Amino acid sequence: MITALEEKKAEDILLLDIRGIADFADFFIICSGTSDRMLGALADAAIECARVDHGIKTRVRGLPSSGWLIADLGDIVIHFFSPDQREYYDLEELWKDGKVLVRLK
Repeated sequence: MITALEEKKAEDILLLDIRGIADFADFFIICSGTSDRMLGALADAAIECARVDHGIKTRVRGLPSSGWLIADLGDIVIHFFSPDQREYYDLEELWKDGKVLVRLK
């Protein structure tokens, strides 16, 4: 999943282990895209990777124009943010007790 996001030029990719902190997921992937079009492409790449590589069918909620899309893959929740929305919601601070497994700038 991280590789698929990297290939689509996602920025500031974070894989956060939230096991023991949240009961609805084990991991968050948070990444940024610099335009509506890029956010849509990142979400499409993640959905395709989930389907092809892991046999998981999912949909993305939200619209690229909102600056925040989300995909629920069961144990993994992926957040796709515009830089402004990512700064505003600051999930990294909200989930600061989680363990950072990967951070790619």
